[in-house]
Amino acid sequence: MLSLLRSFSRSASNLGIAVRMGPKVKIGTHNGTFHCDEVLACSMLKHAKSEYSNAEIVRSRNMDILNDCDIVVDVGGVYEPSCHRYDHHQRSFTHTMNTLNKEYPWTIKLSSAGLVYFHFGHEIIANILKLPADSEEVKILYKKIYENFVQEIDALDNGIEPCDEVTNHKYQINTNLGIRVRLLNPAWNEVNPDETKCFEKACKLVEQEFLDRVTFYGKIWLPARDIVKTAIQNRFSVHSSGEIIEFATGGCPWKEHLFELEESLKVEKPIKFVIYADPVNKAWRVQCVSLSPFSFENRLSLRKEWCGLRDEELSKQSGIDGCVFVHSSGFIGGNKTKEGALQMALKTLNPE
Repeated sequence: MLSLLRSFSRSASNLGIAVRMGPKVKIGTHNGTFHCDEVLACSMLKHAKSEYSNAEIVRSRNMDILNDCDIVVDVGGVYEPSCHRYDHHQRSFTHTMNTLNKEYPWTIKLSSAGLVYFHFGHEIIANILKLPADSEEVKILYKKIYENFVQEIDALDNGIEPCDEVTNHKYQINTNLGIRVRLLNPAWNEVNPDETKCFEKACKLVEQEFLDRVTFYGKIWLPARDIVKTAIQNRFSVHSSGEIIEFATGGCPWKEHLFELEESLKVEKPIKFVIYADPVNKAWRVQCVSLSPFSFENRLSLRKEWCGLRDEELSKQSGIDGCVFVHSSGFIGGNKTKEGALQMALKTLNPE
């Protein structure tokens, strides 16, 4: 009878009919070793709808138990969103964000996290940030959070390396979210481990990290977009080359916005430098624009002969008063005045 009621509830929900039920919503996933994708899927679902917020997590591979769940992720061998079944392990499953919606460019095979995000992501973000789910802000954030958070979890769970050719690693990353979740599994030599407690600890870790990331992109990253857009539009008032932009103060997360906005605003000559006030030190900074948002290489680095120099030595070498420093790699420098920071950029753009 309960299974029939749950089936009716799901069908009614798909038709937009509100149904109140006494029992808690049940989210099913597999027991045994847990991974970041189903932990994230379960954590995100609790923010998808109000009735999911205190859902019971049921961990089992018994299909009779799973069939009684309202939602099942990462187990069961079925991807059927109309029945809220979100597994990706079956041989027939090859979906990516792009195959499910051609408007999205991402071609990494989805895990249970990606599936939940695809179907519920707009509502999840809207509920966390208290925004309309169909707002332009949520549409921007949905793409940003998939690309910079969920996609990594999809790739790791499906064994997809970040690069096509991976040889001779100079170092190994052992602190990413997936590894931290893996380490929360019961130890192999632990006697009578409390698997449920370990899973709950992993959920708390992942949920907080996800909430922090959504909050960052929604309340810090996104508001910076208009600031960067204005700076790009005003670039010729900084210098006639159009290759330098100015911010009133530092700290604004400008890099990723700059690359996207250069494309959308059809900026013909790539921007090379950003100058901004450093109020803490009562000075100005000049920073190089990198080749890409996550690259350590620059479109144009500050002059090589300045790198690693400071104060009077740097001012003498550069012929610019008020110099404070240039980083040894040449990606950033400082000057006591705005005009000095601008001159550092211009002398690099136009070497004598």
